[in-house]
Parts: sequence; structure tokens; C-alpha cells
Amino acid sequence: MADVFKGLNLIEALKESMENNKLSDVKDAMEDLLISRINLAVVGDRGEEKASFMNSLRGLGPEDEGSAPSKSPVAPEEVGGYPDPKHPDFRLWDLPSVPTTSPFEPEGYMNRYKFLRYNAVFMTFTQIILSNSVDVFLEALSLQRQTVYFILLASVENTDENLEEMKKASLEVLKSQGVKQRKVYLVRPSNLEKCDFPGLLEDMVKDLPEIRAHALLLALPTLTPTLVTLKKESFKALIWAAASISGGMSAIPVPLVASMVDSSIAVRILTKAQLSLCVDDESVERLARQHQLEPTRLKELRTCVLSVEVTKVEIKRRLAAAEKDLGTVSSKLVEMALPRHARSASRSFTAMLQALNSAIDEMAADAEKIVAAALGGEK
Repeated sequence: MADVFKGLNLIEALKESMENNKLSDVKDAMEDLLISRINLAVVGDRGEEKASFMNSLRGLGPEDEGSAPSKSPVAPEEVGGYPDPKHPDFRLWDLPSVPTTSPFEPEGYMNRYKFLRYNAVFMTFTQIILSNSVDVFLEALSLQRQTVYFILLASVENTDENLEEMKKASLEVLKSQGVKQRKVYLVRPSNLEKCDFPGLLEDMVKDLPEIRAHALLLALPTLTPTLVTLKKESFKALIWAAASISGGMSAIPVPLVASMVDSSIAVRILTKAQLSLCVDDESVERLARQHQLEPTRLKELRTCVLSVEVTKVEIKRRLAAAEKDLGTVSSKLVEMALPRHARSASRSFTAMLQALNSAIDEMAADAEKIVAAALGGEK
């Protein structure tokens, strides 16, 4: 399903599916986005930097339940698994470092650890890239796997000058082994909003199949205001899918029941949004703890009731209000958004679209305020 949308605008791809009467494809896409099914492998020596990186990718601190410990309980040659507490189908896999032995067969390492099963692989290191790791990277490229990335993990002892020297030396290693497109991302494990991680995320979104890219964005913590904006756009695609299903159902010649608006789908989407945008109580408290702030200060920034609690009562109220206000919505806008075969059902489609988009805008505004306060108020 995911590969169908690679390289396409997600909403346009979903519209095409609706045009071709492939409602099941739209439902599959919606489910993929709701559960954020994605698997990321993290290769490298186990230690404080790698553990901190895997925790930060899930918005966790070292003291949080489910966090990866700096001293891994996993046997040196085994794989460790770390699901995201909020998004269980978003999983990080802790792979052992690439052996330094010579001769070395990259295929053997990749086969042993099922390298190609992962949506993306982070090849982490804390000094300089080793030759065998480059061999694995080149073998992955030969198998058409583009989502493998070299990441230099900074430690607290490193100076900026020292890190730049190691990054430059690693790029020279890549050049000497014939890597044409050479990239090394410098990442501070406990501060992903800094250094090269935003650029890495941008490249991943381009490289991954469309559905997986959106799933990744929805699963990551709200590291920066920019990421909040990207999440909001992903939710707009998810909402379009839900509204299309509602509109598509309404286009079927059977008696309509409450405009066929499925409020349970709306509850799932907005619950996902609350967790993804990190505006729920637990996420706000964790963020405050990580930035040494008072949780109450961040919680008070929430003005949307759905940021605090997602309830069916509130969602039904918003859906009813949206349906009542349909007369103010541009018919041209509906015509552009709705697939041709479902335009007769535009009332149900538009009510869902308007109500959920408005809710996402409000929740995202809360998230932006919270992230800005956390990043700007660090002690």
C-alpha cells in the first residue's frame, strides 16, 4: 500500500484512489497513518550516546518508563527492540555495531540482522566512520535501499571544533571508498532540535515512501515549531481520508444516518493528534521535566479543550456546528477537494473536513506555544 504513494502528493494520491472507486486503499492509508507503523534500525556501539539518541527519538528521558538504558541488557550480538510508549507500532531496533574484522562480508551482517526489513537505518558512530560500515552502506545502495544514513553522535565531552574535525574526516573516508553522495549528520542525542537532525529529517521525508514519511512525522515528538507545522499538514491528509470515507459512504444509495459522519473515526484522529502534537498531560509534564520547567506553566498555554481531553461529546458538538455552518463554505473549495463521484455527498464530506481541520489548527497552535516556551525557557 505504502509504495503506491511514493513520490506523489498524498492527498492527490488519495483522491485518485477515490476517483477509481478504491475506497479500501483510502481506508488502508488512513489506518497506516493512525498507527504510525514504521521500523527504524540504529546501528552502532551501545552506550550513553546511542541510548540517549533512541530515547530522544521517542520523546523520552533516561528516567522515563520504556527508555533505553545506557548499559544495554541485550546480549552484544543480539537485537534490542524499543517501541514508542505512545505509538506502539513505531519501533526502534538496537542493532550491534558492524564488525571491524577483515576480511568482512557486508552481506553476512545484513542477512543476519535482516537489514532490509527496516524502513530506515541509522549508522551511528562517535569517532570516525569505519571502513566496514561504509561497505554495508554501499551494499544497501546496490540493493536499492536509499534510506541508510551516517550519524555522528556528539558526546558531552566533544567541542564544536572536535566534532567538525571528525565529521570532515568521516567525509574523507566516504570519498576514499567511492561514495558519490557523501553525507554525515552531526546529531546531539539529547538535543535533536540542534545541529543536523532537522536536515536529516527533511532528507528522510524525501526518501521514504509517502505514507511512511507521514507516519514518521506523526510518531516523532514535537522537537521544533517547524515539526509541529509538518505534523499539522500530515493530519490534514489524514482528515481528508476520513472525510472522503464519510463522503463516499454517503454517496452510496442507502438511507443516510446522521449524514453518515463517523464520530468514532474523528475520536481516533484527534486522540492521535493529541499524542502526536504532545499536548496531552503526560507529554507536557515530560517536556517540562526535560527542560526543567514547571509543568503548570506549560499546561496553562493550552486553550483548545481537545488538547486537554478528547471526548466524543465535544467532537459531536463540533461536527454538528460544522454541518450547521455549511452554507458559509465555498462550494468551489468543496468541488476542488472532493472526488467527482462523491460530490453528491459533499455535505457529509465538508462537515467532517471543516470540523476536524479546525480542531487540528487549534491543537497545533497549542503545541507551537508549548514548544516555543520549552525551548525559550530552558534553565
